[in-house]
Amino acid sequence: MGDATVRTRERLEDGVPHPVAGTTGRSPLSRLRTPRRPRLWFEILLIALSYWTYSLVRNAVPEQRTAALRNADWIWRVEQQLGIAVEESVNHAVNSVTWLVVGMNYYYATLHFVVTLGVLVWLFRSHPGRYAATRLVLFATTGVALVGYYLYPLAPPRLMDGGHFIDTVMVHQTWGSMASGDLKNMSNQYAAMPSMHIGWSVWCGLTIFALASVPWVRVLGLVYPALTLVVIVATANHFWLDAVGGVLCLAFGFGVAAAWYGRLPYALPRLVPDAARRRRVWLPGRA
Repeated sequence: MGDATVRTRERLEDGVPHPVAGTTGRSPLSRLRTPRRPRLWFEILLIALSYWTYSLVRNAVPEQRTAALRNADWIWRVEQQLGIAVEESVNHAVNSVTWLVVGMNYYYATLHFVVTLGVLVWLFRSHPGRYAATRLVLFATTGVALVGYYLYPLAPPRLMDGGHFIDTVMVHQTWGSMASGDLKNMSNQYAAMPSMHIGWSVWCGLTIFALASVPWVRVLGLVYPALTLVVIVATANHFWLDAVGGVLCLAFGFGVAAAWYGRLPYALPRLVPDAARRRRVWLPGRA
């Protein structure tokens, strides 16, 4: 009897309008900053449109071959002076193991998209209160990367003059980089700085590590960007410093999200307020 009364009261309170200060009293900007449950159709449309726009803008940047090769030579010299120019050695070592390098080619071509979309779907389903803020990090990271492609054209190591690096996709005839083989005309070959393979993979890794509840899954979250770094270097698609550029872009993305929401995305509630209240009311054994 008492339990029935509590349940009835909770359901009645759920239907009572919130105080004015909690909703209508807030400014439009404050309401925009409040996490809401994402809508599937809108998210699919937004992600598809955003990636289409990203690809269009990235490929519309003039392919400044001379400047890109000059910048690549400069970065290579800087890395040599710093003692971190090991890309050539890694590239040649991995290229000598056919099954390994072919696997890395396909890794480079596919997981960049598959894992990122998978993490977005997981956030949408399991962390709706954090979804929009975490997605904003990804979008802001990608947006500022476009500025980098325009201001600093850079040839990947495999396109440098002198033939010191091996284009593993061409040599082993595997479908890998969109900038190699038959697909090279579909992508700007001189948009290597910053590396979005690193920007996106670190975003995935941090998100999984911060929000996953299973320990071994959290470990995989850390392994994924580390392995991605090895792959982009071994396939001669990026320098180490391209990865640094990707991380800096990601830091900018987190800064944008933190400024907008007032805290880091992972510190937001897992559920949006309305969904959290309904879940408390209708938990098994309480309904």
